[in-house]
Amino acid sequence: MSATIVLSSAYLGPVEYYSKIFHYKTVVEQFEHYTKQSYFNRCYIATPKGVLALSIPVVKESGKTPIRDIKISEHAPWQRTHWRAIKSAYSTTPFFEYYADDLIPFFEKRWDFLLDFNMSIQTTILELLGLDISINLTDNYETDFDDKKDWRNKIHPKNNYNIENGFIINHYYQVFMDKTGFIPNLSIIDLLFNMGNEARIILKNSEKLN
Repeated sequence: MSATIVLSSAYLGPVEYYSKIFHYKTVVEQFEHYTKQSYFNRCYIATPKGVLALSIPVVKESGKTPIRDIKISEHAPWQRTHWRAIKSAYSTTPFFEYYADDLIPFFEKRWDFLLDFNMSIQTTILELLGLDISINLTDNYETDFDDKKDWRNKIHPKNNYNIENGFIINHYYQVFMDKTGFIPNLSIIDLLFNMGNEARIILKNSEKLN
């Protein structure tokens, strides 16, 4: 049986994030404190001009707030903005039309809590990848996991992704690569829209197992 790892919650997490889910039994932490500029509420997609960050606005809380209590702000039309950017970036990819209808509802329905949104869209992404994987939330916060690998906050926009962390960059077709070159470790939707069912092969080959 594969080892169990604990990941932070992520909004349309990067390829590295899903390569962990592919290879390990995964639990998502719900009690850690929310931090800015992380994958909690941010993902990265490709455009003809390079990388674009999409951030979900959240309600600012005083003090340290567990991720499970972070609310999505209603003061900005982020869903319309994000879907417009995603459609503009990926409408010409081979598999956009195949998957778009499954993702559009997440950018139309109102969501109160960030964690609920992240977990729900993650479940759909796993289904679109053809992965029969169920991910649970932690029951409490632990500082040390005896038989688990602690990946909370290790997969972070500011952290390098490299083979020392077990992640192997596999090149795949990207719709703008003739203009930008290959851009590694973008949101899982970049891999999904460009590669379809073959995304699983990339995920399989993106992890150096211990």
